[in-house]
Amino acid sequence: MTDFSAPVADATANWVDTHAPLWARPYLRLARMDRPIGAWLLLMPCLWSAALAAGVARDLSHLPVTLVLFAIGALVMRGAGCTWNDITDRDLDGRVERTRSRPIPAGQVTVEQAVAFLGLQLLIGLVVLLQFNWFAVATGVASLIIVAVYPFMKRVTYWPQAVLGLAFSWGALMGFAAILARIDAAALWLYAGSIAWVIGYDTIYAHQDTDDDALIGVKSTALLFGENTQCWLALFYGLAVVLVALALWQGGAGLAGYLGLAAFAAHLGSQVVRLRITDSPLCLRLFRSNRDAGLVLFAGLLVDAIVRASV
Repeated sequence: MTDFSAPVADATANWVDTHAPLWARPYLRLARMDRPIGAWLLLMPCLWSAALAAGVARDLSHLPVTLVLFAIGALVMRGAGCTWNDITDRDLDGRVERTRSRPIPAGQVTVEQAVAFLGLQLLIGLVVLLQFNWFAVATGVASLIIVAVYPFMKRVTYWPQAVLGLAFSWGALMGFAAILARIDAAALWLYAGSIAWVIGYDTIYAHQDTDDDALIGVKSTALLFGENTQCWLALFYGLAVVLVALALWQGGAGLAGYLGLAAFAAHLGSQVVRLRITDSPLCLRLFRSNRDAGLVLFAGLLVDAIVRASV
């Protein structure tokens, strides 16, 4: 008999394992509700973009509702993306120590049940998306192409983190689409900067699995960069800061926005200095700390939007 209470190896002692009903636990694990860091990281570019767009518009009237909808959408669509990833990677996950206890390879959920759950999450995401203008709806739907192909990239290229960057950074376009019904140059610079950021932090995350990945033939930037990861991380994080700075300049941001960017840059720099690729627990902590890095940048952009709207 399947044990629905058995936790996932890398997500123990969380609210899903201790408080959720037994029948719901496999589905909550599929959606990664037991580790919300991915939803936070998906949300960050949405927050940045919405705040910067509100600053460009000098109007905060649409910002609160937009932020709430983005938060719900990020939570649901991150869950949908993870469910799709687990469906496509079910055979690979069963061969990796960290992932073999996930719901599908552990037998807690069938593929058919996972597909049905995926459909439910996509439906909820569609309902959220339809609350925006039609330009934003079309922009959001376009992201599904990248989300659909991402799980297969690790089989064909050492740069799956770049494809993840394309998907996880889409919110940098959505804020402008939702608030201004257009995509400005500032949004494109912000999108590019977020992609560089995602490549950096997901390379850190991938260093947890390099031994297993090498054995089963899965590719990643962690394997590609190897002992040179710190240099590459400095490059991508530095590029992220420069590109976001260009977005702020193009969007007419003020002092508060640049102070937020400076704090963001300092946080990323500390990750580069502290990184030890052979220390898996440290890699996980540094990866998770990117939520805080994203929040300090958002705080600066939010204050800047408030200042600009009050002038």
